[in-house]
Amino acid sequence: MGAVRRTSLGHWGAFEATVENGRLVAAQPWADGGANPQMIGAWPELVYSESRIDRPYVRKSFLQRREGAGGEGRGLEEMVPVDWDTALSLVAGQLQRVYAEHGAASVFGGSYGWSSAGRFHHARTQVRRFLAATGGFTDQVGNYSWGAAHAILPHVLGDAEAVSSAATSWETIAQESDVVVAFGGLNPKNWRVTSGGAGNHHMPRFIAKARRRGVKFIVVSPLASDCPEGVDAAWIAPRPNTDTAIMLALAHQALLEGRADLAFLERYTQGHEAFLAYIRGADDGTPKTIAWASRISGVEEAALLTLWQAIRQGRVMLTASWSLQRADHGEQPFWALIALAAMLGQIGLPGGGFCFGYGSLNGVGASARRGYVPAMEVLSNPVDSSVPVASFVEAFLNPGKEIAFNGRNVVFPDVRLVYWAGGNPFHHAQDLFKLEAAWRRPETVIVHEPWWTPTARRADIVLPATTSAERNDIGGSSRDPFVFAMPKLIEPVGEARDDFLIFRDLADRLGRQTVFDEGLDENGWLRRLWSKTEARGEREGIEVPSFDAFWDAGFWAVPEPEAPEVLFDAFRRDPDANPLKTPSGRIELFSRTIAGFGYADCPPHPAWLEPQEWLGVAQDGELHLVTNQPEKRLHSQLYQTRRKNAPETVEINGRDADARGIREGDLVRLWNDRGACLAVAHLGGHVGPGVLVMPTGAWFEPDRQHDWLESNGNPNVLTADRRTSALGQACAALSALVRVEPYRPAVR
Repeated sequence: MGAVRRTSLGHWGAFEATVENGRLVAAQPWADGGANPQMIGAWPELVYSESRIDRPYVRKSFLQRREGAGGEGRGLEEMVPVDWDTALSLVAGQLQRVYAEHGAASVFGGSYGWSSAGRFHHARTQVRRFLAATGGFTDQVGNYSWGAAHAILPHVLGDAEAVSSAATSWETIAQESDVVVAFGGLNPKNWRVTSGGAGNHHMPRFIAKARRRGVKFIVVSPLASDCPEGVDAAWIAPRPNTDTAIMLALAHQALLEGRADLAFLERYTQGHEAFLAYIRGADDGTPKTIAWASRISGVEEAALLTLWQAIRQGRVMLTASWSLQRADHGEQPFWALIALAAMLGQIGLPGGGFCFGYGSLNGVGASARRGYVPAMEVLSNPVDSSVPVASFVEAFLNPGKEIAFNGRNVVFPDVRLVYWAGGNPFHHAQDLFKLEAAWRRPETVIVHEPWWTPTARRADIVLPATTSAERNDIGGSSRDPFVFAMPKLIEPVGEARDDFLIFRDLADRLGRQTVFDEGLDENGWLRRLWSKTEARGEREGIEVPSFDAFWDAGFWAVPEPEAPEVLFDAFRRDPDANPLKTPSGRIELFSRTIAGFGYADCPPHPAWLEPQEWLGVAQDGELHLVTNQPEKRLHSQLYQTRRKNAPETVEINGRDADARGIREGDLVRLWNDRGACLAVAHLGGHVGPGVLVMPTGAWFEPDRQHDWLESNGNPNVLTADRRTSALGQACAALSALVRVEPYRPAVR
């Protein structure tokens, strides 16, 4: 049998797969797509990794004693191979038991959305649909990427589209902007990935186009690597978590110099009087001056004044990376950025105003017509039970505890069974040793997973799932101008089955198959999903190919929108005819709704609130840890293709390294009162003093010979299981202080 080439899709881009004799032998980026060849080329190694789970497994003591085994042995005991019928009978029996004895809220549906670029075989959707069909479950709300923004933006802008899907196009920025100020940076490595995949990695091209036209770039970040390649960007390196203070000071300077667009504030915003009073210092006696921000941020006054002069005139685009809001009081930098943009009066103008996430994801700012990638349908959850996504560890440990969350109270359920399909919580969560303790509490843990991830190794029942190369699907992103057919490239490895087939079998055993699958198989569902795309095209006058024509072609290039997107352009043209969904219909710089909540950690206007952990309160020897995405991985995905045995690297400023006797390439230990991990030191001028930078994504691997020590270099053993505020209850991983020293293991 000769080689067969087919197009498919992953979160790091579209690719051409070569299959010989039923085996995936090569993958390369789709022509002109711009995907990273190393990441794409890892597909065969990913599919045939030694860490693939070949069949169902059950933890030994659980196989013997079921829920009576307790959770202490998770991650330590032998996993025993069983046949599918035995495994599925165990799963069905445990679900029936927990539903009958404890109620549906005691079933926790765990997942995270990066499991597959395919929209049908989307693990988070499938597990939620299954559990809703079989009795209900406790859900997770929000996300780790921009959870604080998801909470604050609806109060300020009426919805969260400015972070989830909408952005002024880079085409417009390249043509119209004079200055782009990127708080949190524009790191090129983040442009390699898009949720749902991408056929067009457009960012490098438009950055280069903007630079040729003379657009000035200013990057405000502790990391020099957050500056785009090939762009002579000005770099301002503040202390981490102090961006809000800088934004407020720039707004104050606009007011001081008469540059503030008071007419814009009057027509397009609500509550600007309270915000202006705050930055003047009317509330606390402290005007938010450049000198004030300099003391907080560690940036010299002259540098901040130079930044002000750069944005004082011309068309200015202000942007913030998603990472800024993953910190204590993470709602504030996004709100402050909006306020600063409102002060400059350019919101809704081509190339001006604000946007979020240009430095976080490839698709942000792409010229794409949204709504043509179909989504798998979910079912209504019969149980009104959910927890903020970043709070699940606290929920496991504290059943019955009540927390405030965005204007309401949430009571943590008594979780007895965890059903996790898609995602690796031992990557996304913080304070991983605390998570490991919490993970022992539920009576039953069931995991679907292709590989022996840290999560799979800590399950009671593991069901081997297929990768997207082993099933048919439709993939794409609303931020990309392509929809892709994802044909089955190879037969499932080992005894792997796709999530849909697993859940359909379980639903049948529980008497709910028709509710779950609605009488459709994989092909029937794919055709049903495509009919949504066809219906959308009919409504909008866009010619959409038939399903068969689309499948044969391998992709469909969605026609571009008639004009490049400009965020809030219609609102600017006529705010009365196009009001926002806020109570006032305007941009809310003071929110009466938030004021009514009475949260001490989230005031009703943008404000500087001191983080619990930052360099302003650091003890002697403590450094601020910044965690970011790996260079050529997606979260913890592709870690199983990594060939080096050494832990992850940690970047450290040369002066900080010298003070601790650390040299380039040294094995070092990072620690605080939450735990410790190993890393390999990398010195240089890419980070400011007082700052350490480590990528997340190493598979969590405790050193069983040394208590509270993680050996692969997973920095989330050091980050705090603490929320942004009572409003967002979101991840605050980027507020963490640590110490570092050369590693000298104790002899036992």
